[in-house]
Amino acid sequence: MRVASFNVENLFERTKAMNEPDWRAGRDILAAQSELNGLFGKTSYSDADQRMQGLLDTLGLGKADESDLAILRQNRGRLRARRGGILTFVAAGRDDWVGWVELKTEPVNARAIENTGRVIGLLKSDLLAVVEVESRPALQRFSEQMLSQVGAAPYSHIMLVDGNDDRGIDVGLMTREPYPIRSVTSHVDDRDVNGNLLFSRDCPEYEIGLPSGSLWLLINHLKSKGFGSPAQNDARRHAQATRLREIYEARVAHGAELVAILGDLNDTPESERLAPLFGDGRLRDVSAHERYQSDGRPGTWKMGPRRTSWTTSFSRPRSGSE
Repeated sequence: MRVASFNVENLFERTKAMNEPDWRAGRDILAAQSELNGLFGKTSYSDADQRMQGLLDTLGLGKADESDLAILRQNRGRLRARRGGILTFVAAGRDDWVGWVELKTEPVNARAIENTGRVIGLLKSDLLAVVEVESRPALQRFSEQMLSQVGAAPYSHIMLVDGNDDRGIDVGLMTREPYPIRSVTSHVDDRDVNGNLLFSRDCPEYEIGLPSGSLWLLINHLKSKGFGSPAQNDARRHAQATRLREIYEARVAHGAELVAILGDLNDTPESERLAPLFGDGRLRDVSAHERYQSDGRPGTWKMGPRRTSWTTSFSRPRSGSE
């Protein structure tokens, strides 16, 4: 059996801000949308109007409800109204209206879609965890149509549960026969010590049927290094890794003998942020396995050096062997 994970960076549509030529500009758009939607949830806007206006300006929504990158949805009531030709806040708080800022998407380049299919075909994996996928229907269409087009076999079983990220970058799973997906347990509602949603997308547990027994896959996409302050990013990634280890231990305590954690951990195994996973040596990165074959570039694509973030997976030995 071959198990793999791959960050597809969306299959057919991707948030336009994430495709900006200047990555920093896209980062500012994503940060503004996230903060603004958080401010919209406040009971009173009396101390937030000025900040909200600045964020709307960043999104190009200062003078209209739609820009090249975003849309201000106002489904019930109004956040603001035009008075004397000027848009003015009229909502006093969350109870006065229902709405949010939504980021626009655009089609992924056709050549990029084909190349993603070719890479997945070359992997020849029986179980493939995918990161940054917009939806299950997209994943299914990609498997049925694009993989066949590039000479790769489609997958038999496909599952994706919507997570906490409204940009359409969820985690999912594709498996081939004879490895059916028996069950899935979502952790989309897990919260940190402050009551905030913990996982950026989700940390689903998939039970895969084997000829004898089950294999459990925990798929994740931990907090990135590039969006938000470094200290906050590191703290959240550490909290996510801590919870991920708890989920793993609970699954083992319930009798699971084969468990693998896959996905984009956005950090290196020796980092302090991932110490809850690797610190005691019980779990180890797949690259440390004696049968792992490296191409000499352990870091993220184009970035080579080991100190960069990378996509990784690791597993628990079964009865002292793997």
